[in-house]
Amino acid sequence: MQERTDSTIPEPIEDGRGATVVGPRNIELERMVPDIFAGPETDGGLMPNMHFPFAFAHNRLCDGGWSREVTKRELPALSSMAIVNMRLEPGAVRELHWHKEAEWCFVTSGRARLTVVDVDRNAYVDDLDVGDVWLVPAGIPHSIQGLHEGTEFVLVFDDPNFSEFETLLVTEILAHMPVEVIAKNFGVSKADLQSLPKTEKYIFKLAVPPPLDVVRHQLTQATPAAPFVFHASKVPGSKFDGGSTKIIDERNFPETSISALVINLEPGGMREIHWHPDTDELQYYTKGKARMTVFDAAARSRTFDFQAGDVGCVPRTMGHYIENTGDEPMQVINVFNAKNYKDVSLAQWLALTPREMVQGTLNLNDKAMSAMQRGYRPIRI
Repeated sequence: MQERTDSTIPEPIEDGRGATVVGPRNIELERMVPDIFAGPETDGGLMPNMHFPFAFAHNRLCDGGWSREVTKRELPALSSMAIVNMRLEPGAVRELHWHKEAEWCFVTSGRARLTVVDVDRNAYVDDLDVGDVWLVPAGIPHSIQGLHEGTEFVLVFDDPNFSEFETLLVTEILAHMPVEVIAKNFGVSKADLQSLPKTEKYIFKLAVPPPLDVVRHQLTQATPAAPFVFHASKVPGSKFDGGSTKIIDERNFPETSISALVINLEPGGMREIHWHPDTDELQYYTKGKARMTVFDAAARSRTFDFQAGDVGCVPRTMGHYIENTGDEPMQVINVFNAKNYKDVSLAQWLALTPREMVQGTLNLNDKAMSAMQRGYRPIRI
């Protein structure tokens, strides 16, 4: 595409291909997705869209916070997961609820308190910082509250059709039971229940809760250790020239059924070409700018551009990379609907294959062949 600067109107022209745009256009959006507006010549065939900004998602505004989601409805390429972005002000509560799906969370801002009660009647209360995660299995009741700083986080569910509008809520179960049944259940009179909410609260304001040790002491069956929580923020990532990676899966978080790879890339850094053999990848970009090309069989490929706040996805087995195209650090949270993280590295595959086979297949000279067989480097610069 022609020079991509704020002072230049972009045109879909690349190496003599294309033409100027005459009709109506959205120049601001065109600048944000240069590789869609004028893709590289290596793109080919028909590939589904794998990019959806949270800015385009319906935002549900509540008393003390908001919630927005990207599901298969917004991004049809999602086939195994859905993602929710949620904000809670200091003290605000995501009301007591449970799901038909497992819920995985990554805290992106502030601090949050998670309260869970399991099937053995154990209560778990824990505070999470930026970079910490939790996994609440399907059917397990829980609630979330913002602490002094408030909090923002993303929730990933193991069903692409999941919607926050279909959460099972404590307010709604009581609003849809005969009041005499509720009174009998709890051993009170119907008059004692006159102030029960008639509709859901979903997100609502409360005072910031007391310190964690105080709340745990108040709960007679509270357990200090929280198996549903992993303080990943306290675990260092693996550093490479150009960035770092951090794996979160059952090897360091035994209770999880969903795994993740947190990638940080310096300007110019690239997560090398690879694919995942057994599960789709859901992406949430939290910092910087990036581009990604996705390859499928029959010479199909498509290049996408991302920035902070965007959601991306890659179906299983499709080759791809992620490259930092900005001038500041980039972070993306990659989530997988599997207990263990797995990938296949193109470089490692070629490095472990007999030299003559690789050289004969790719017509490489000796210099290129030696570079190919240096092997696995998850991040390159």
